[in-house]
Amino acid sequence: MSWGVVYISIGNSDDKLTQFQWAAYFSDVALAVQEAAKAPGGAVHGQWASEPASAWQNACWALQLPVDVGPIARLEERLAELAGMYRQDSIAWAVAPDTEFIRPAAPIEGAERG
Repeated sequence: MSWGVVYISIGNSDDKLTQFQWAAYFSDVALAVQEAAKAPGGAVHGQWASEPASAWQNACWALQLPVDVGPIARLEERLAELAGMYRQDSIAWAVAPDTEFIRPAAPIEGAERG
């Protein structure tokens, strides 16, 4: 059984954290996500961060949730600890249990590339 994918997002757009603290926070969350992904059925599908020169600092991970609920609960607990440790109001946890595929429109003749 698969629990779906969760998107975990953090940010520092309010500048509570110095650059050094933001880097540590990012690394700690990344490590927690990677640990959860090691459990059977888990996998990191992607990791994104804001542009280096952006006025907004944020990051997001897409995690295929493990089959066992134990690693999921431990990840949620660890994220709550990290939010407190880094003085954050929250960490976003958006579950996407279902995926919808958008099919291509009928190809336009002569529009092929390559």
